[in-house]
Amino acid sequence: MKKRFFRGTVAGLAAVCIFWLPANCFAEELTKYGMLPIYGMDIEDGVYPVRVLYGDEAAQEIQAELTVRDGEMEAEVTFSGTDFVRVFCGSAEEAWDADMSEYLEPETGENQSQICTLPVQALDKELSYAAFLDSANDWADIPLVFDASSLPAEALKLSLPDYDKIEAALTAYEENEDENEAKAEAQKPFDPVSVDMEDGEYSIQVDLFGGSGKAYVSSPALLTVRAGKAYARLEWSSENYDYMIVGGEKYLPVNEEGNSVFEIPIALMDSDMYVIADTTAMGAPHEVNYVLVFYSDTIGPKSQMPQEAAKRVLVIALIIIVGGGILSHYCKKRY
Repeated sequence: MKKRFFRGTVAGLAAVCIFWLPANCFAEELTKYGMLPIYGMDIEDGVYPVRVLYGDEAAQEIQAELTVRDGEMEAEVTFSGTDFVRVFCGSAEEAWDADMSEYLEPETGENQSQICTLPVQALDKELSYAAFLDSANDWADIPLVFDASSLPAEALKLSLPDYDKIEAALTAYEENEDENEAKAEAQKPFDPVSVDMEDGEYSIQVDLFGGSGKAYVSSPALLTVRAGKAYARLEWSSENYDYMIVGGEKYLPVNEEGNSVFEIPIALMDSDMYVIADTTAMGAPHEVNYVLVFYSDTIGPKSQMPQEAAKRVLVIALIIIVGGGILSHYCKKRY
């Protein structure tokens, strides 16, 4: 009875794929996120086809026959290939120390296959088996998962969760994890950074990162120091930004025409400062995570700003025009 009990479950251990592999080659998890074990008491007595998952880089499938009786389970599996000398219920390391009576000898099936019958502790759980491979002269770990979702619906006494949806939700969350962290950072309150400068207006270089990469802010930006605290006036490359969230506070544009301009506190210098900017450029309003970096070693006089430089050019041009007009008038009058 004991020999028959162990004779068939591993019958599909895919010798064609594994007779040359070293121990512990099957490192990839075969179960899905959130998957819970299904035990014999959760399944109606009977004999059912069941899918078996195994593999390293990606789960592969073999078919087996599951027998359930009084809460106990065993499965007969057929593997292509004849490289298994013996099979053990446990790890390869444990197999080396086991008694010979604990080893199972696979039977040879049709078309150069091998058949093993193994005890199955639970479905939807990675179970530990090992095979001694003739070609490698070594034991190899062969974890298997018997897939409960492959059983006929009437075989199960309970309903299985949709693990594909659970896994998809987890994947989506992981893909957005950085974005979620950035949004959380933008919501953290802070006091404006202190600067050892007299109150007044200065210029400072600033870089913007994030979003689609198309948006930018004018640099250098206007740096205002009030009571020893730093604030920046940011001009965006678009007029479509209707608010910013900085330190958990919402800031509205300080201008009514042209590209959107905001005055915001600076949280820190020379490091990533997370902010959120809402844009209507995509039709519906859409909050976008951005990172600002203000560079303390670039702080200079306000005159370095492009707007101030443009004002100086305009003033000089006006002086030249007015001066030229006066000189021309004087010359005409004289001659």
